Amino acid sequence: MDKRIRAEARSLQKELTEHSHRYHVLDDPVISDVEYDRMLARLMEIEERFPELSTPDSPTKRVGAPPLDAFEQARHSLPMLSLDNAFNDGDVRAFHARIVKLTGADTVAYTVEPKLDGVAVELVYEYGLLVRAVTRGDGVTGEVITENIRTIRSVPLKLKTALTPPLLEVRGEIIIKKDGFEKLNRVRMEAGEKLFANPRNAAAGSLRQLDSKITAQRPLDIFVYGVGRTDGLELTGQARMLDQLKEFGFPVNPHIRTCPDVSQVIDAYRELDRLRGTLSYEIDGMVIKVDDMGLQQQLGEKIKSPRWAVAYKFPAVRETTVINDIIVQVGRTGTLTPVAILEPVNVGGVTVSRATLHNEDEIRRKDIRIGDTALIIRSGDVIPKVVKIIPESRTGDEKVFIMPDKCPVCGSDIQRIRQDRSHINKCVNVSCQAQLKERISHFVSKKALDIDGMGKKIVIQLVDEGMLRSYADIFVLQEDRIAALDRMAEKSAANLIAAVNASKTVSLRRFIYALGIDHTGENAAKLISDQFTTIEEVMSLTPEKLEQIHGIGPETAFAVCLFFSNPENVEMVQKILDAGVNVINEKPVSDSGTDHPFSGKRFVLTGTLHTMTRSRAKQQLESLGAKVTSAVSAKTDFLLAGEKAGSKLEKARQLGIDILDETQFLTILKREI
Repeated sequence: MDKRIRAEARSLQKELTEHSHRYHVLDDPVISDVEYDRMLARLMEIEERFPELSTPDSPTKRVGAPPLDAFEQARHSLPMLSLDNAFNDGDVRAFHARIVKLTGADTVAYTVEPKLDGVAVELVYEYGLLVRAVTRGDGVTGEVITENIRTIRSVPLKLKTALTPPLLEVRGEIIIKKDGFEKLNRVRMEAGEKLFANPRNAAAGSLRQLDSKITAQRPLDIFVYGVGRTDGLELTGQARMLDQLKEFGFPVNPHIRTCPDVSQVIDAYRELDRLRGTLSYEIDGMVIKVDDMGLQQQLGEKIKSPRWAVAYKFPAVRETTVINDIIVQVGRTGTLTPVAILEPVNVGGVTVSRATLHNEDEIRRKDIRIGDTALIIRSGDVIPKVVKIIPESRTGDEKVFIMPDKCPVCGSDIQRIRQDRSHINKCVNVSCQAQLKERISHFVSKKALDIDGMGKKIVIQLVDEGMLRSYADIFVLQEDRIAALDRMAEKSAANLIAAVNASKTVSLRRFIYALGIDHTGENAAKLISDQFTTIEEVMSLTPEKLEQIHGIGPETAFAVCLFFSNPENVEMVQKILDAGVNVINEKPVSDSGTDHPFSGKRFVLTGTLHTMTRSRAKQQLESLGAKVTSAVSAKTDFLLAGEKAGSKLEKARQLGIDILDETQFLTILKREI
């Protein structure tokens, strides 16, 4: 190869990276769009002729990669927690008082920043290069969207620093600015496509494209606001950390400021609220964070949120509409929730036709009647709710709503239970089909036992046919009976039974989560499974023992113990185990000393597997000490190739990587058992 070509490629890569940073991050371009496009076209031409000159951080990666078969999943090394909300100055001052009480600090400084209405992501850099991008997901596990993130021009593919940390996990919010959103919807309208409801929905939909070339055409942007795990960085304060990220080349919101006391925090909120309408992007509040990272560590986290941060929300968007009816829904735990059926109304860019009424006490307190004109609020992604009715609009035809004393699904008695400062109405029949369908749907869901092919429609059909009356019935389903159902056939029945059998080895974390215990989400299940080895141990725990686990509060501890104190629940778990379900400890093999051929190996998964989902295969591999990555490289040890394997299979062949089909994979996998 001519040395001049190599030098030209390197020069173009460097210049285009700098021009992109100046345009998208600094808002200070020095060349025209036409000139930028000309240089990019020349670089793409060179890299197409000489693929070896294409580097992971080349600006050509911005145009998208070949379509993926599906998104892989990855766990965050540190959970991406949500934030508690504050709705008035009193809430903020109470938050500050808790900080002072818990830390004993005389003064507490805060860093405040706009609360962006976008999609949270985590970007992972190793030695300065972007290697993985993951959505927030449920806070513990997200979807790998690396190729889509590479197309966002404000995201650095390589850090702008000579001293690159070995590991840097950066967290930020993907947004679409207002003008970009309007242009995107104009284009979709001209093409006869469905319009996006708001910029957040547009950003979320763009990030979930399997074809990153489509994502590259969307006007996505990012502001970063924090970090996860880091290696090689000393971070002492929130504001200093953001300055460091800015030096690395990340876009940091210009309206972030540090406040030495809580009074200035409240002043900053007022100022940001005034600026809100002038900003080029949507915000729905202000995030308040303790600046001192030492204090952050001292304060720690609750199960779902950090104690050192709070989101001070702007007043919600309000509209009036008519309550046409009130219906009652039965949830997974048997709780009856009244729901207002509304005359459809646009609230903050979203058409709303339902609003929660919470419980019977709420309806009585607000004197809500069918036919009332009501004030509806919607804030962010919060479910719309009725704030109050407008008595002046009453005609006399309104009807008082009466909560049923029988379950609207199964006809069983309703029990009125005191909870906090109000009451809830519950169906006491644990076999109620409404509960059963929701519970089983949760049990087989992706984050639980992950039984591929057992979606909600199939669950409803199996419950209605009397084939599922408990979790344990899942594992004794008969293939011929499934095949005889409407819209089923022999092949689909066989695939479903294969998926059920594949789910019989499940981690303790997933199993606890799958049981659907009150106040016990995926993060709480992980905290418990990290401390104990078997489900039998967990079933015998006391509330005091559970509360010793950092992050487990009294509400969760009580709920777990209450669940396992019920003989019916214990019998149900035993039936599941008797049906052949193996609940395993998820600790890596390398920690336990077991020598398995997959331990320490790097895997890439592609194509469709028939005996298990790819996420379950990933879970099995990680439990054996293997590492699962999204891209094939020279460091990859094995490619697991299912049906319809695409470009990853061809690249693995070119690099001489060991390729396993599903049968070979399962054969080696069984050596663990």
